[in-house]
Amino acid sequence: MVAGIRAERAALPFCELHVHIEGTLEPATIFALAKAKGLPLPYDSEEELRSAYRFGDLQAFLDVYYRNMSVLRTEDDFFELAAAYLRRAHAAGIAHAEVFVDPQAHTRRGVTEGTVLAGLSRAIAVVAPELGMTASIIVCVLRDEPPAEAERTLDRVLESGHPVIGLGLDSAERGNPPALFRSVFDRARDAGLRLVAHAGEEGPADYVREALDVLGVQRIDHGNHALDDAGLVDRLVREQIPLTMCPLSNVRLKGIPGIDAFPLRRALDAGLLVTINSDDPAYFGGYLDDNLDALIGCFALGRDDLRLLAANSVRASFLPDDAKQALLARI
Repeated sequence: MVAGIRAERAALPFCELHVHIEGTLEPATIFALAKAKGLPLPYDSEEELRSAYRFGDLQAFLDVYYRNMSVLRTEDDFFELAAAYLRRAHAAGIAHAEVFVDPQAHTRRGVTEGTVLAGLSRAIAVVAPELGMTASIIVCVLRDEPPAEAERTLDRVLESGHPVIGLGLDSAERGNPPALFRSVFDRARDAGLRLVAHAGEEGPADYVREALDVLGVQRIDHGNHALDDAGLVDRLVREQIPLTMCPLSNVRLKGIPGIDAFPLRRALDAGLLVTINSDDPAYFGGYLDDNLDALIGCFALGRDDLRLLAANSVRASFLPDDAKQALLARI
């Protein structure tokens, strides 16, 4: 029964809307890049590195995450990183991906926004068509860095000339409310970018409301704590604002005690526009197919559940309407 449902899952065209490209950096790649560049690592083996992936909370993860990405230095590094993700995404049944990238995490190491975006854009232009899929880039600004730095990042991203479709807000949520970034989001909107923000992962439901009302975002990334506020849930349902939720990430970062505590049924029964995503799959135990298979096994998802989740992912995407209709016709 489960095998049959997993086959159904594999045949559906999903969109992945919440994946950090730096979070697809696998241990083998970290060691290969470090060796090629003569960079020291604080780990003696891939196994020792993987043993560090036991996180007590979001900040514990971010400490390892930012340290590991120091091996990414050149345009070719970012090309290969994105190419590897696209190939794995295609194997997971993803038809379209909207990929997050954190330029500030690289510019503080002397790697320019142009270098980062050139590599990612080249992979999307070359590799995605070979696989029969599409992808686009959402640049995120770091909420635990000064808003002035976010403003400068947006300036340089827009000046780079590389195609990006949106601006997001990520990194350590506690104590860093969305409202601090009103100005940069206003400017991004004026530049024609779509807007998203991480909110309600570790922060309260009020951060979700603030992201909507102050930043004017069109999607909420994570949003788990929105379910703590019945009035906010009613609004999200009424306005059909998508939540890009990430079950295995929630488990690994101790947001929930286990996959059975993931609020999937509660969210779907409420009428929320829920999508399933992998977040940082190299760190959290799986890509999109792994996340869906974990939910299939835990919640006994059926064919209609999977079709709903696939359709939600398409409707929540920033694809043009004709591309959305083509994918929905396959579901």
